[in-house]
Amino acid sequence: MSLILPKRTISRRQLLQLSGISGLGFLLGGCGSNLFSDNVGQIFEPLNQSFETLLLTQKPVPEFPVSAIEPDKLLINSFDSTPQIDPTQFRLTIDGEVSNQMQLSMADIQKLPLTSMVIRHVCVEGWAAIVQWGGVRLRDLVALVQPKSSVRYVYFKSADGYYESWDIASAIHPQTLMAYQKNRQPLSIENGAPIRLASPIKLGYKQSKWVTQITFLSNLLPTKGYWEDQGYEWFAGL
Repeated sequence: MSLILPKRTISRRQLLQLSGISGLGFLLGGCGSNLFSDNVGQIFEPLNQSFETLLLTQKPVPEFPVSAIEPDKLLINSFDSTPQIDPTQFRLTIDGEVSNQMQLSMADIQKLPLTSMVIRHVCVEGWAAIVQWGGVRLRDLVALVQPKSSVRYVYFKSADGYYESWDIASAIHPQTLMAYQKNRQPLSIENGAPIRLASPIKLGYKQSKWVTQITFLSNLLPTKGYWEDQGYEWFAGL
């Protein structure tokens, strides 16, 4: 599945509205950013050959029908306590080794294509639940910020102090979402609102809630993740 979205020529005003630049303060690495191009398609060009190779080799995990959703089985786990977040003031920071650092409001994120999937959420504690998640594919955010070709890892920071890291291949998997819906309803604060990670390819402790920052790096830091730093497996794939 390609990272390229359909190309279409739009006005500069439309591009600014789509990208959330107008009145919302992107943190750009330089004034010559392609975000100001008249052709929105240029934003979504393949990142580089290594990223494109990853995209072409990834395969989706089989999903479930909507009828299989188990609304009462998704347990609520909290790392510390449920943070209080004003969704109107919320900004998702995306930074690190990228060409276009950004701060996105929820309105910005919801302007991007919505992806919905029904998958099994598996907790390391031994329980599981089939859930429908809806949100923006992380790979679509990757396309906007344009990571450097050397990037191999992605760090996630949460409003409650939780932190996680993923390999880049898992981050750009077509079913890795930054989710803001659960079972066709707005995500609740207990489940990670305004936005959280959701993916069928990782155990539950990798799927951070209340994500406030996504950072792209070439090297894995000594602090790999809250539970990993206490002995849990880092990759935690399914």
